[in-house]
Amino acid sequence: MAPKRKARIIALANQKGGVAKTTSVASLGAAFAEAGKRVLLVDLDPQACLTFSLGVDPDTVEASVHDVLVGGADLADVVQTCADGVDLVPSSIELAGAEAVLLGRPAREYVLQSALDPVRRDYDVVLLDCSPSLGVLTLNALTAAQGVIVPMPCEMLSHRGVGQLLDTVADVKKILNKKLEVVGILPTLYDGRSTHAREVLEDVGERYGLPVLSPPIPKTVRFAEAPAVGRSILATARSSKGATAYREVAAGLLQRL
Repeated sequence: MAPKRKARIIALANQKGGVAKTTSVASLGAAFAEAGKRVLLVDLDPQACLTFSLGVDPDTVEASVHDVLVGGADLADVVQTCADGVDLVPSSIELAGAEAVLLGRPAREYVLQSALDPVRRDYDVVLLDCSPSLGVLTLNALTAAQGVIVPMPCEMLSHRGVGQLLDTVADVKKILNKKLEVVGILPTLYDGRSTHAREVLEDVGERYGLPVLSPPIPKTVRFAEAPAVGRSILATARSSKGATAYREVAAGLLQRL
C-alpha cells in the first residue's frame, strides 16, 4: 500500500483585521470536508475567534496551540474534532504571550512546521488562521505553509497593507521557505450592487499580478449568525449565496492543490 501523501498546508493571512479571514478558514474547511477531504484547522490568533466559531470555548480548553508552540506539547494531543467534520487545533488568550517567548528561541520561525510534520499524513489539507499582524506567529505560519491565500474586502482602503504582506511573503520565500507560493487573493464582503466594489475587484488582480479566486464572497448577515451556534455557514445556511460561493472557491482550490 502506497504511503499517504502529506497534507497541503495553506495559510490565510492579512495583517488587517475584519477581512473575513476566520470566516474563510471555517467555511473553506467545511467545504473541503464536504468534498471528502481530511481537514485540520489551526487557530493562530490569540483572540481565538476560529475556536469559538467552531463551537469550542477558548476559556475552557485544557491544551491549545500555545502549549504546542511554547510548551512542547504534541500537536496531535491538542486536536479537537468539530461538528463540521473538521479537526481543530484551538487557541486561547495565552497565545498572546507566545511571541515574546518565541523571540528568544533559535529557529523560532520553524516551531509550527516541526509541530505539524508528524500529523501531515493524517490530513489532506491544513488551513492556518493567522493573527492580524506580521509577527512571529504569522512568520511561523508562512514558514510552515506551501501556499498563502490573502482574504481582502472589496474596498479601496483594504488595498493598504496587502503590498506589505506580499513583501513579507517574498522575504519568507527567499530566506525561510522556498516552497511558499501565493495561491491568490480571495475577495470578501463583496456587494455586487456597488460600483466601487466592482471596480476594486477588477483592479486587484492587475495591481498585484496575482490570481483572484472566484467567485467573490458576498456580504451577508448569514456569516454573523453562524458562529453563535458553533458551525460554519455551510451548515447553518446551506443554500445561501455565501455558502455556495465558498463551495465553488473550495472546488477550484482542490483542482490546484
